[in-house]
Amino acid sequence: MKRFGLIGHPIGHSLSPALFKAAYGGRYDYELIEGAVFEESYTRFLDSYDAINVTAPFKEPACSKADRLSPECEILGACNVLKKTEEGILAANTDYLGVMKCLLPYHTALSLKPLTLVVGCGGAGKAAAYAACELGNEVIIINRTFSKAAAFAEKLTGHNSLYRISARPLKEFCRWFRMAGTIIYTLPCPIEELGLLKKSDIKGGIFGCTEKVILEASYKAPSFSQSLKESMSAINPKTFFICGQQWLLHQAAEAYSIFTADEPNIPEMLKVL
Repeated sequence: MKRFGLIGHPIGHSLSPALFKAAYGGRYDYELIEGAVFEESYTRFLDSYDAINVTAPFKEPACSKADRLSPECEILGACNVLKKTEEGILAANTDYLGVMKCLLPYHTALSLKPLTLVVGCGGAGKAAAYAACELGNEVIIINRTFSKAAAFAEKLTGHNSLYRISARPLKEFCRWFRMAGTIIYTLPCPIEELGLLKKSDIKGGIFGCTEKVILEASYKAPSFSQSLKESMSAINPKTFFICGQQWLLHQAAEAYSIFTADEPNIPEMLKVL
């Protein structure tokens, strides 16, 4: 029987094993490959598994190990899938597809301002920014290390001159939160600036965007807590939240298809969530 799994740290909270079991009715093995050291986890993959999911903080080093990169991995330099093939190790990224599938219903139903704020420039942040560019949005990417965000923005515009993406310092978070129609938060913990948001930032103000969609990557310990979401919704009822589990579902379904070449059972996966 083929074996699949997940590497990253920490991953004890992950829903991936339950999702995978639901997707295929237990026909395949899927395990958490625990370990804080990337090289050790990668070696276990080579020794014992046919394909793996990759989560933080291993998405970028995993991509560098691959013999073949999918087109999006060549752009992002990060992957969430590694698969053994006859041509060597293939790296793929389904995170950006997960973002697009989460956002498309809202972009269709709402009159969102075509400006997306992406917070964070790790593997998930890069995928989110790429997805927003592919949706035709202008993108502002903010990161604690400004130089990393600036370099990635330059790389994307070098790839496609039609992409509109620029980096801004973290201190401008509140301003761009006010202006954006879509906010994608990918950091693993809250930033101080979340507590500095004013009512005018949440409402959108005269020149901002009153309809807002907020997608957060984390589902275990979200920075947009339930109390914060309730407070923001009271200030601006046109604020819509997409939980990280939805992102997880969409990227996982795409990844599992790459693993097995079989379509996963989405209704059963939804029951797990």
